[in-house]
Amino acid sequence: MQRSTKIPEEHLSSLPDRARADMVTLDSQVSEIMHGLERVVWEGKFWAGTDQQIIGYGDYTHTNRGGDVVSWFIVGLALQKNYISVYVNAVEDKKYLAEKYATKLGKVRVGKSSISFKKLEDVDLEALLELITKARDLMTSNPS
Repeated sequence: MQRSTKIPEEHLSSLPDRARADMVTLDSQVSEIMHGLERVVWEGKFWAGTDQQIIGYGDYTHTNRGGDVVSWFIVGLALQKNYISVYVNAVEDKKYLAEKYATKLGKVRVGKSSISFKKLEDVDLEALLELITKARDLMTSNPS
């Protein structure tokens, strides 16, 4: 995936009605937490080879398994076919924050660094925003 020239507001306005309000609300909340950090749309092939558009907040560099140094976002927000996904690329005590917060997040599906849900009312927004704040603090004070 790579940074796009599309601005996040353009991306949000292009989303289907069924999810636009939830995505705009989440974008606003995440943007407030990540204030002062980069906010950009990422486009291209994502994990499993699917084409994606993700709003990324903050950035950091890391070395991937192939030994390449790559740039990536700290937090990402994406609308998938059937759900909304929030990606949190922060680790504490060798465990992804999404996994650490899994039981607090409500009616969601949690992967290593992803949190997925059908609609905003399914997620415990307070817990999600706490997780994002912790990710920001971890990744901006000691990025890896």
